[in-house]
Amino acid sequence: MKAVVFDNSGTLIRRYRALKDLKTGKICDRMNSLDVVDYRDRRALVVLQTDPSTCIVNARPHQTIYEFIERNHIRFNISYANTAVDHGEILKVLRDDPATVGDIQDTIDAVAGKNYNIQICSGSGFIVNMDRGRVDFTITAGGKLFPEVPHVIGELMDRKIDIYIASGDRKGSLMELAKLLGIPTENVFDTADTERKARIIRELRGRYSKVVMVGNGVNDILALREADIGVLTLQQREPVPQRLIEAADYVIENIVELLDIEI
Repeated sequence: MKAVVFDNSGTLIRRYRALKDLKTGKICDRMNSLDVVDYRDRRALVVLQTDPSTCIVNARPHQTIYEFIERNHIRFNISYANTAVDHGEILKVLRDDPATVGDIQDTIDAVAGKNYNIQICSGSGFIVNMDRGRVDFTITAGGKLFPEVPHVIGELMDRKIDIYIASGDRKGSLMELAKLLGIPTENVFDTADTERKARIIRELRGRYSKVVMVGNGVNDILALREADIGVLTLQQREPVPQRLIEAADYVIENIVELLDIEI
């Protein structure tokens, strides 16, 4: 038995991110959120486990993010961080931070304006600066399925290869994507950070004769190294660091090239 594990954003879908710099108030869509986290200080990317298109857009814009989370019992997960941080520390920062739901809604509007589907991507969240004790950015991501993906998934299934998704994206979006592609929901691991992705690969290697990891970002680097075969895809057309290239056994330009690799 063999298995292929896919990241989602940038791997299965073309991702579009909108970040709002809370210092300047400007919306930027040219920054990679993982690079922003890694850039300076101790930062963490937090994903809200609620549907942006039905919950967040209808929330009162002037309430703080902390008030929104507490009043509505919104779960959140740390999708990526360059430091060890837990939920309690995040809440401590949010408690005194002025960032509002309206700041998140601004990024939702930016993504919706580009006609990207928020339902199959990470949704909305924010980047917390732990050193400065503040929210630096709010963020929303949307996606469009790469056109080759349904064929690739179908062909792998025809070859009797089990398909998994391990992604830092929120649970609801990944379940929507799994339904779209015919992937069993029990094969979906949501809000998986760098280390959890590696653990998932390690656990699957105990069950399968060969496990392949397909990813595109620095949060996939440990999983690429842990897999029997690590595949880096550049279809998102974003710059990647050399250490990520070196972690992969194969580097491909289009997801369909995965079918040419002997698994």
